[in-house]
Amino acid sequence: MSRAAAIDQRFMREALALAEERVGLTSPNPAVGCVIVRGGKVVGRGATAPGGRPHGEVEALKRAGAHARGATAYVSFEPCAHQGQTPPCARALIEAGIARTVVATIDPYPPVRGRGVAILKKAGIAATIGVLEAEARRVNEGFITRVTRKRPFGLLKLAMSLDGRIAAEGGDSKWISSEESRAIVHRWRRECDAVLVGAGTVLADNPRLTCRAPGGRDPVRVIVDAKLRISPKARMFFMRSKAPTVLVTTEANLHQAKLRYRNPGVELLAMPDRAGEIDLAELMADFARRGWNKVLIEGGAHTAASALAAGIVDRVAFFVAPRIIGAGSPAIDGLGFTRVRDSIAVANVSVRRVGPDLLLEADVRPRRAGRRRV
Repeated sequence: MSRAAAIDQRFMREALALAEERVGLTSPNPAVGCVIVRGGKVVGRGATAPGGRPHGEVEALKRAGAHARGATAYVSFEPCAHQGQTPPCARALIEAGIARTVVATIDPYPPVRGRGVAILKKAGIAATIGVLEAEARRVNEGFITRVTRKRPFGLLKLAMSLDGRIAAEGGDSKWISSEESRAIVHRWRRECDAVLVGAGTVLADNPRLTCRAPGGRDPVRVIVDAKLRISPKARMFFMRSKAPTVLVTTEANLHQAKLRYRNPGVELLAMPDRAGEIDLAELMADFARRGWNKVLIEGGAHTAASALAAGIVDRVAFFVAPRIIGAGSPAIDGLGFTRVRDSIAVANVSVRRVGPDLLLEADVRPRRAGRRRV
């Protein structure tokens, strides 16, 4: 690697770190970090503000002031090129006198896609594209998935024993995973717009599904309950949280739900169903229209199977604890493949130790979605 390339990577890593700190806080916009460098020294840093505005480039230029003239701007995502609620960032870079830009990845959003870079080049600003692109796309995988697939990125998390159980025979599941593993889950909740569970999880655990990570914020809590099985007194309906709870049921059960669940902090959402079960693909499409970039799917076994069959899971994250439960609830229940070759394949498998647990992560390979519902 050349010295110039190493320098570009060094400052781009700093821009990506700024972006990572804002993941989950900027929806519906991507989280973008920007570092402005002049004479080998950083003169301005910025990241997309919570709520999506101002953008990272604007914040960095504000801090750089006059030092931006003749400098290089390292941007983790292509500068926007369209007039929205704020002026285009590409124009802001030009007006500030930036001499060179280094962009990690092109924005797939149609009004921007390639246009931001084209505007910069037309103004005579040199542009280097693709520095640490894979890392940049990982940071904004939620936004990219929503724009390209018309649904949020789906992350399926399960905590299980070494023999693949998520609960003992009597239903107890606290705590299979370690405190260290649970801390990671709380960070993921901060990074996701919503956390989704099925009615079975609420009946068994009565969870809060809040974010207890330092500096975090609660995701929207989504309960999928086609048959209105959960109690109106479930804890998620009475959380002191800025994030609402959404109860998803069938169109046929919406009227009954309005009579049963009267808490003003609860949104009732009716979705299409077949045979009385919610269509999860349609539900995720609704989430995309709300501007949600990423959804954490926390189970249980039936919901996990339904999400995988519906083709809405992009990555699985399995915390495997060093214990054997024996009889109990399986991690995934109901996929029912009769041939191994028809099963769901994963790629880019990684394994790391988290406290006493192992965390297995893998990307789910695209496949033809089934019509599974919960």
